[in-house]
Amino acid sequence: MKAEVKWLEELKFVAESGTGHSIVLDTPNSNKGPSPMEMLLMGMGGCTGIDVISILKKARQKVKDCRVQIEAEREDDYPRTFRKIHLHFILSGTNLSEHQVQRAIQLSQETYCAASIIMGRSGAEVTHSYEIMAESQEDKAS
Repeated sequence: MKAEVKWLEELKFVAESGTGHSIVLDTPNSNKGPSPMEMLLMGMGGCTGIDVISILKKARQKVKDCRVQIEAEREDDYPRTFRKIHLHFILSGTNLSEHQVQRAIQLSQETYCAASIIMGRSGAEVTHSYEIMAESQEDKAS
């Protein structure tokens, strides 16, 4: 795996993955792109979201939607690492099993999601919750 980060101007950088995808990184003051710390949280959300969907699909669950809302607190002193990170999963689908949802989230957090595991090992208190939304009539029609 490779990546490159190139300075553009002021405190703005463009980051490019080894597979050719790029994104602008900036500070919250300039706000021309997500900050590097926001990228860490978004990467963690994507990592665990991919795991949960993959596990649920293997369990033959009919998932229609999955969102991971992430809230974090950082230390006041530098290097201002994350102190607490809470992941809230919002899932919807046809007859989703609460047991399968709990299992998928637990497996992701404890076994598969390297980003969550790294954050926890770095000292952050990583917690999670979930809700299963009822499928709307609109979803059932499609």
